[in-house]
Amino acid sequence: MQIISQKPLRILTWHIHGSYLYYLSQVPCQFYLPVMSDRPEGYGGRSGTFKWGDNVYEVPVSELKDMDFDCILFQSRKNYLEDQYEILDERQRLLPKIYLEHDPPREVPTDTRHIVDDPEVLLIHVTHFNNLMWDNNRTPTRVIQHGVLIPKDVNYTGVLEKGVVVINGIAKRGRRLGYDIFKQVQKYVPLDLIGMESEVAGGLGEIAPPELPSFISKYRFFFNPIRYTSLGLAVCESMMVGLPIIGLATTEMAMTVDNGKSGYIHTDVSYLINKMQLLLDDPLHAKKLGDNARETAIQNFGMDRFIRGWLDAFELVIEKSMQLRQSNQTNY
Repeated sequence: MQIISQKPLRILTWHIHGSYLYYLSQVPCQFYLPVMSDRPEGYGGRSGTFKWGDNVYEVPVSELKDMDFDCILFQSRKNYLEDQYEILDERQRLLPKIYLEHDPPREVPTDTRHIVDDPEVLLIHVTHFNNLMWDNNRTPTRVIQHGVLIPKDVNYTGVLEKGVVVINGIAKRGRRLGYDIFKQVQKYVPLDLIGMESEVAGGLGEIAPPELPSFISKYRFFFNPIRYTSLGLAVCESMMVGLPIIGLATTEMAMTVDNGKSGYIHTDVSYLINKMQLLLDDPLHAKKLGDNARETAIQNFGMDRFIRGWLDAFELVIEKSMQLRQSNQTNY
């Protein structure tokens, strides 16, 4: 694809999912995050424990209308339906637009129409499952799978004879996130739960994202009890570390874990319990599965592929917008 400019593209987006935003900021663009004094949802800027790069800028909302951007990247319904009309002017709302959809449809899995219905917007899904399940209306779509970074000095050891579960707010999010399954499995297999508010469910609390890969590397396996959500970054990160993955054969998990090669997936929880006990009894087998999981992660979740995908997407919508403007001027 033709390179539009030698200068880094200027992308306006919001702080919605911190871990994803951190990985997105590895793309060689300039990312501008609107902020408000009380830091409400979406306006947290460079918050958290992430080591934000020099290409990530905070911009007070009051200064946004005086700035120029190359593309607007929406990441939530509120961004698209409300925020753009409250903080941007009409000129900026005519800029090239991408909507990044992080989740599968919640209301009805097969018949929910996406809020974006615009052939001039690019709708990006993070998994092929999500793209399959949403009714995307007239909006063109593209899938860019997750990209994750793991410190080079972090390697799987599996010395802890237990599994690890990484889910934020599992108790209040209930069955969809598999809280009942977690409690069922915990009766038979030693599991540690980490994540925000995990203490409510007897967990260890939140581990800062930069420290997570090293923390989980000691566990024998990673368990994902989630019934229905997008493919979690914790799954991708665990695979990149080299943990074998055990989980439900639902959503994109069915295409991520090669059953019996990089872990075990099934819809029968008793089957999964048996496989967890197998890995606890056979650390060499766990290591072999983990090695295969890491190879899969390198292929599917490597940063080079992720960066190329996003640069292509940005350039696609910008070129399309330029061609449309030129066509309108000619017709006029």
